[in-house]
Order: sequence, then structure tokens, then C-alpha cells
Amino acid sequence: MSAIEQKQVTADEAGMRLDRWFKVHYPGLGFGRLQKLLRTGQVRLDGKRAESSTRIAKGQTVRIPPLGVELPADDKKNARPKSTKLIEDDRKAIEDMMLFEDSQVMVLNKPAGLAVQGGSGLKRHLDGMLEAFADKKGDKPRLVHRLDRETSGIILVAKTRKAAQELTKAFRHRNTQKVYWAMLAGVPKPKQGRISTFLARDEEEERMQVVRQGKDDAQHAVSLYSVFEQSAQKLSWVTMKPITGRTHQLRAHAAHIGNPIIGDDKYFNIENWELPGGIQNRLHLLARRIRIPHPSGHGVIDVSAPLPPHMQQTWNLLGFDATEYDPDVDDPNEEELNKKR
Repeated sequence: MSAIEQKQVTADEAGMRLDRWFKVHYPGLGFGRLQKLLRTGQVRLDGKRAESSTRIAKGQTVRIPPLGVELPADDKKNARPKSTKLIEDDRKAIEDMMLFEDSQVMVLNKPAGLAVQGGSGLKRHLDGMLEAFADKKGDKPRLVHRLDRETSGIILVAKTRKAAQELTKAFRHRNTQKVYWAMLAGVPKPKQGRISTFLARDEEEERMQVVRQGKDDAQHAVSLYSVFEQSAQKLSWVTMKPITGRTHQLRAHAAHIGNPIIGDDKYFNIENWELPGGIQNRLHLLARRIRIPHPSGHGVIDVSAPLPPHMQQTWNLLGFDATEYDPDVDDPNEEELNKKR
């Protein structure tokens, strides 16, 4: 893109954060670069300065300076159309991931290694694969939240615009309860606790770091954790519940308490730590369960995902039985831990 553009916010995008809007339209644009463009007033909303967290409304105009990034995700004019075989392959792959489906929602079990959205150099990602389910008008199912590329497990997809709005609202108002399973190095002390920090992005390292309150772009992050099983003092099977939804939150928090997640290439911070034999050096983090009000206003979606193959292998080696424990989302000890939220 070589000139300033003006784009209008569609009804479908109403209520979306501005940084999320840019992620959808310009997946190759880094967070740090966007922040700089916002700080310097090069990106504007209806002619006024805005912040990354600003919620956009239908009909507003976003001023976009020359970005120098790859083709936006929604620009179809110069994009090569997918072949029929690729569309069929994508449809089959998503159907294989399906844990739950009705007229308004899909709940998918995303495999580790599959990116949720596009980015520089990425040819295949979940958001693009959903085009295989587009209707005659070209409208496709919508992602309502994200997982890191190497995290496996539950992803919610809205099949209608209204469902997307209702599910997004549930996430925003924290009416959603999520349970993750992780394999950590060592055993956290205490075995059940609450982690409360401020996180900010380290652009050079492309990771989140724990910072003091008040630092630019710092966001409050709260997680709960509980050790279920351990292998001596070497490894522990831990359930984690993010109360807030920050980027890499659980990974950064696990490292912060001195028990990083096994296979985490960004946050594992124990020097000279040796991975036990037979365990794959891949991220051991599973979005295990989600509980969220159904977008229809009737009932609750409550779905669990199985361990991915590399984590199941680790559980087998350590003699852990995943069928022994499926934690209630409403943990009786959670209320006490979360009083200071």
C-alpha cells in the first residue's frame, strides 16, 4: 500500500477493539508498529486520535497511513482464489476438529502448530480455512477469540453475525469460564494460588514481560492455578484458569512463578534444565474446557477437548490418567483465591 486510505467500520465490526480490527485487516502489521502509528497520530478514528483499546462503531472511518505490509486479509481483488480441492481439504480438516456444532456455533479442537489467524509468511491458518464454509454472499463463520499457534484445544467460532456479537460480549464481560491443562517444570509452591501481575509486550523479543503498574501499555493480568498431579519434584500437571485474557498470559505467568510450561520456546527460563527422556519438546498447554452462555440466550455451551498426541504421550510416560480428573469450572477453592480480583 503506497497511499493513505480511509476505511469505514462495518456493522459486523461494531464493538471490536481497534487493534483487533487492524489484526483482521492487516495481519502482517506488528503490535509495536501499530502502537507507534497511534501515538504519532498517523492512525486516526473519525479524524481523532485513538488508542489500541478503543472500541469502534459502525460507520466510523479509520485513517490508515502507508503500512508497507502484505496483502490485507480481506482484500480479495488481487488474491488468487482457492482451488476446489483446497476448499474441500479445509472443510474436511475443520469437520475433523469439530467438538460441537449447532445453527449458531462451532466449537473446534485446534491442533498444535495451526495458526488461528494469518501473518507474515503464513499460508494456512484457521481463519482462512473457514472460508470453506462461506455462504453465497461470501460471509464465513467468525472467530471470536484466539489461541497461540502452538497451544492446542478449544476455539469458539460463530456461524452468524449476531452469535459473534453475543459471544464477544460474553468474553468482554468475563462471563466465560476457561480451564487449561499444562505440564510445568517443577512443582509450584503453594500448590494452589493466584497470580496477579502487569504485562507489557517486549517487541524485540516478541513476547510479554512482567512490568510495574503504570508502564506504557501495561495490562493487569490475573490467573488461578492448581496442581493436580506431580512426578517427584521434576514435573507437575496443573490446571490454569485465566481470569483476564492477555496475550501469552498463562505462559508468562507460569514462567513468572518459576515453573515455566514444558516446551515453551519463548518463556522457558530455567538454565541447564534437561527434558526427561521420551517427552517431546513441544508446548504442553491445552485449552481444555470452556463454559459460556449460548448466544441464543438459552442454555450454556460446556465443551472439553482431549489431550493432543504429544501431551498424551507425556501423560502416558508419567503414568498420569487424564480420565481421572475433569475439574469443575466452579472450583470450590476458586472463590477464596479470586476475592482480590
